Amino acid sequence: MLANQLNQVKVHNPFDHLGTIENAKGNLQTIRAWIPHALKVDVYDFSNDQLLGSLEQIDANGLFEAALKTLTPQTVYYFKVKNDEHEYQVIDPYQFKDHAFHAVHYVNNQPENIYHQLGAQLLELETPAGKIQATRFAVFAPNATAVSVIGDFNYWDGRYHPMQKTNCGHWVLVIPGVQAGARYKYEIKDPMGNQLPHKADPVGFYADQYPSHASIVYDHEQYQWNDENWLKEQAKVDRYKSPMAVYELHAASWKPKYSEKGRELLNYHELADELIQYVKEMGYTHIELMPIAEHPYDGSWGYQPVGLFSPTSRFGKPDDFKYFVDQCHQNGIGVIMDWVPAHFPEDGHGLARFDGTYVYEYEDPRRGWHPDWNSCIYDFGKDTVRQFLIASALIWLDKYHIDGLRVDAVASMLYWDYSRDEGEWVPNIDGGNENYEAVSLLRWFNKEVYQKYPHAFTVAEESTAFPKVSKPVYEGGLGFGFKWNMGWMHDSLHFISKDPAYRKYHHNEITFSMVYAYNENFILPISHDEVVHGKGSMLRKMPGDEWQAAANLRSYAAFMYAHPGKKLNFMGNEIGQTSEWNHAGSVEWFLLEYDKHKGIQNLYKDLNKLYTSYPALYEKDHESGGFEWIEHQDAGQSILSFVRKAQSSEQKVYVISNFTPVPREGYRLGVKEKGQYKLLLSTDRSQYWGSDFGSSELFEAEAQAWQGQEFSIMLDLPPLATVYVLFE
Repeated sequence: MLANQLNQVKVHNPFDHLGTIENAKGNLQTIRAWIPHALKVDVYDFSNDQLLGSLEQIDANGLFEAALKTLTPQTVYYFKVKNDEHEYQVIDPYQFKDHAFHAVHYVNNQPENIYHQLGAQLLELETPAGKIQATRFAVFAPNATAVSVIGDFNYWDGRYHPMQKTNCGHWVLVIPGVQAGARYKYEIKDPMGNQLPHKADPVGFYADQYPSHASIVYDHEQYQWNDENWLKEQAKVDRYKSPMAVYELHAASWKPKYSEKGRELLNYHELADELIQYVKEMGYTHIELMPIAEHPYDGSWGYQPVGLFSPTSRFGKPDDFKYFVDQCHQNGIGVIMDWVPAHFPEDGHGLARFDGTYVYEYEDPRRGWHPDWNSCIYDFGKDTVRQFLIASALIWLDKYHIDGLRVDAVASMLYWDYSRDEGEWVPNIDGGNENYEAVSLLRWFNKEVYQKYPHAFTVAEESTAFPKVSKPVYEGGLGFGFKWNMGWMHDSLHFISKDPAYRKYHHNEITFSMVYAYNENFILPISHDEVVHGKGSMLRKMPGDEWQAAANLRSYAAFMYAHPGKKLNFMGNEIGQTSEWNHAGSVEWFLLEYDKHKGIQNLYKDLNKLYTSYPALYEKDHESGGFEWIEHQDAGQSILSFVRKAQSSEQKVYVISNFTPVPREGYRLGVKEKGQYKLLLSTDRSQYWGSDFGSSELFEAEAQAWQGQEFSIMLDLPPLATVYVLFE
């Protein structure tokens, strides 16, 4: 009966039947072994290689047993196995029951124990016979009737290594001899005993690509970090009073290689060599990676991940990704990555109905299925899922030293009725649409990040008016450090895409953001979402002929860099890419052969330099005292002006945008102090492919009140241009 169950992979408690079995006959110790295809099994003492005896075959399928006088409870043993093809040695995994159960003793104390205990953990077993190298496997599948580890080490045959089910729903087993690099999955039987598609490890640290999607045992302790100074210094930074110019990119399509072999992706080391140098030259302070967690489908851009604990192997091994982050830090560049806790795909090897039941997702499709992305939604109310998700965030800060986590699709988490019609969603207990469970999870996530990793920060992609997204939890907020300003992005792009002749009718769209600019700690995003799916590239959004389109883009970019809030631009924006972003293509680097695109790149480089060099442009990004309108009602001429103020000095930067193709000679600008003013930037300069209209560099303030200010200066405003004027 036992052999039949083992052969059909139906045993949930192998430790009760295999290994050393309690024997009432004096000093006899019984060993029972399950080794399919074996013909002969001898038992040897691991400490001295002495033969202890032979096991008798009691079932032709591979069950062996014997009572051995020479075996003591302290003996560690191994088998010499003979089958039709060869002889081999194997240490019996079922003699290590205590080591296996150790995995689940601490799981529920702290979220990070998920990745310290579950998954495939490399061990050095301390035994009376000495140290033994092994891997402990532990996976949560509470409703499964049987689970086996399958992999390179057992012919991918579920009969060889049945796992033990624990009272808390985890399945455990220690397998000696399995080393880093071994591929594995889990063979799971559902509650009815039906076999499911082979599952990758939910807490896997490294994964194979298509077609296997297998998990790979990985040693996280080998990499030697060299960014201690960076982490210490970042822990002291006041991010709200510091510049943040983020370069968002999709690693696969930033700069792939093309050769006779076709299109090849840069690996993590090549990205470190090329990307970091470029980002430094351009003056960005941070890199933001679109989701780097393992995902099966390239076309999801990483937003349908199945491996929340593993960087994608498309670009190399986990230690290669550590090297990339390490090199960024040593070069003064912070690394932000997108984290996706909102949903996950239905791929058979992933989390969906993991043990045949809804382990990770809500069971009711009105809560557990996302109509926009055709994906499953995590059950934010389950403690096991909550700890799993928090752990999947913390591992990036812990093992990979990531600086920031940008949380994708927060709005979809916060509301039950997000993208759903009436009758397609279930209200909360108060009859409303707010997902209290998701709110609780996000608050916990942010508390964990800020309490445990002082160098790190969090960012929410949240597109609604949900209150206090970037306010501390103790103030009733969600606890994020920053929030993307989707309202500014939408309104300003709508305005700038209009023909200048009609902008006067939409003037409020370019000014309205200051009504709510300090409600949250905002980042201004021109992200990948704005240059895909038929929206056109940034340059193609701009109206007018070739010159006017480029001028519009330059003027808008400078307006963005002067507007309160940290900055984020997607790759390709900085060179005026002409085509939409294509995840299977590349940034159009060849465009830099043309003066227009080189000029746009020069402008972005100078904007980053100016932004990070002048405290007036960043120190009071999130305080109302750092900004003041000079003129925001001149809709007829589509001109607006404002002043940015520093906190640490009297420095002021005056910003004037002329959003029409009409040059304005002798334009009078109200200023606050008498003295000399200096032209800091004009987006119409020839090095930016502009017309060089208005050549004055210095301006002397006159005692003529204007625009509500005591003094004023005269300057010539170029067409479709933004100008910065400095007072120090």
